[in-house]
Amino acid sequence: MRELDAVDRKILSRLQGEFPISERPYAEAAEQLGISEKALLQRIEALLADKVLTRFGPMFQVERMGGAFVLAALAAPEARYEEVTALVNALPQVAHNYRREHALNMWFVIATETQAGIAEAIARLEADTGLPVYAFPKEREYFVEMKLEARR
Repeated sequence: MRELDAVDRKILSRLQGEFPISERPYAEAAEQLGISEKALLQRIEALLADKVLTRFGPMFQVERMGGAFVLAALAAPEARYEEVTALVNALPQVAHNYRREHALNMWFVIATETQAGIAEAIARLEADTGLPVYAFPKEREYFVEMKLEARR
C-alpha cells in the first residue's frame, strides 16, 4: 500500500459524509480542500486504482427507490473457489464479495432494481455455479455513521 500524503489524508477525512450536493460538487469539494477540481478527480481515481478506496460514491437506500438487496452466501468447493469467485463477480448485481472461514465460505451482496431481481440473480448464480445460494434478507436496519481517520 502506498503512503498517503497530507492532501490524500485531507480528502479521505473531509469527504466522508460531507460531500457537497450541488451542480458541480467536485469543484465545490476541491475548493474546500484548497485544490483544483481536476486534481481532486485525479486523486480520487488514484486512490481507487491503488485500492486505498474500494468505492467512492453515494450510499442509497435502494428499497426507497423500488430496488432490493440481500446478503447472500454459498459454499464454494476449495478446488473451484477461484472459478466460482469469477462467476459470482461477473454478475453486475453482485458487490462486496468476501471469503470467510465457514462452511459458507463466500459471502456477497446482491443489489437489484426490483424485488423480483433478487430471485432472478440468485437463480442465475445457481445456474452458472451449480451451487445453492443462500439469501439472508435484512430483518432490521440500523444507521451507524462511521468516519475513519486517514493516517497513512
